[in-house]
Amino acid sequence: MTVAQTAYSVSEPITTGLTALERFGHVERPDLRYTPEIAEATAPIFEKVKHFIPAIEWAALAPTIHAINKLKKERNAVILAHNYMTPDIYHGVADIFGDSLQLAIEATRTDAEVIVQCGVHFMAETSKILSPEKTVLIPDMRAGCSLAESITGADVRALRERNPGVPIITYVNTSAEVKAECDICCTSSNALQVVESFGVDRVFLVPDKYLAANVGKKTDVEVLVWDGACEVHERFTAEELRDYRRIEPDVKIIAHPECPPEVVAEADFAGSTAHMIDWVKTRRPEKVMMVTECSMADNIASETPDVNYIRPCNLCPHMKRITLGKILDSLVEMKEEVVVDPVVADRARTAVERMINLKI
Repeated sequence: MTVAQTAYSVSEPITTGLTALERFGHVERPDLRYTPEIAEATAPIFEKVKHFIPAIEWAALAPTIHAINKLKKERNAVILAHNYMTPDIYHGVADIFGDSLQLAIEATRTDAEVIVQCGVHFMAETSKILSPEKTVLIPDMRAGCSLAESITGADVRALRERNPGVPIITYVNTSAEVKAECDICCTSSNALQVVESFGVDRVFLVPDKYLAANVGKKTDVEVLVWDGACEVHERFTAEELRDYRRIEPDVKIIAHPECPPEVVAEADFAGSTAHMIDWVKTRRPEKVMMVTECSMADNIASETPDVNYIRPCNLCPHMKRITLGKILDSLVEMKEEVVVDPVVADRARTAVERMINLKI
């Protein structure tokens, strides 16, 4: 799915003044004993993850997975899981999985009243921006992002003051406040097209300096950068990739464009998480190395059993704050609700919609 192919509508925001728990009511905490009934009910899920989760661990995880899947129906909730979630979440409880913007747009198309965002905080904000009438929960409010935290709305205003007339494009991996101050949003898959859509000589692409540099290599537009980076992707090096090739000469290397340009140059393909997954599913290489967060290879391995994954492992500490136990807590207690000021949300939504309306 591409963003341009997706339509959605925006409803009125929640204005009751009540907490999520007051709006949805109290429920009893479920019994988490592992029973034959739970073993049978979760067996199809275990089949997908048995190569990553031993049976002895599954006995501890299955009751929580079963409880979440039951409770989300009672709460009329939809669980969104980013591609970097662990397999127990991705295969066990997620209703929709994908990259951050794809998740937020897909959530607008459901009848669910509650969104549980299994990702980081800016993703939950984006879901709230596009679905203001829904209750958005994040299992751990501390799940941040080095990119999103590298820039503020005040930073963008200062950029605009110092560079009048220069369009400012923001990557979706930013806060609602930053989106609200920018002219348009972009994703890692459409950044080049958004940059060139202005028909000008210079633009800012913030905050990821590596994404901006990688886009700049493909266009005649001068792409001005901000000094932000993803702490997962910036740790990869070109030398590391060359070492892997010496060990595994036949391996195909695919990288995320948040990686440094010299890393992207060593790769056989570079693209967003969704494009990386599509590349593997379509090409079916005998061996592949996905230069991104660890869990993504685990999550698609069950769908591509003929592919051997060489795993360079850089974990995202923020994504890993999201656990099954915290997802269950969020549904039981309806806590960690994400709220975005309606004025900020309206302006941020405009930046997102401008991107969608480009139909790229």
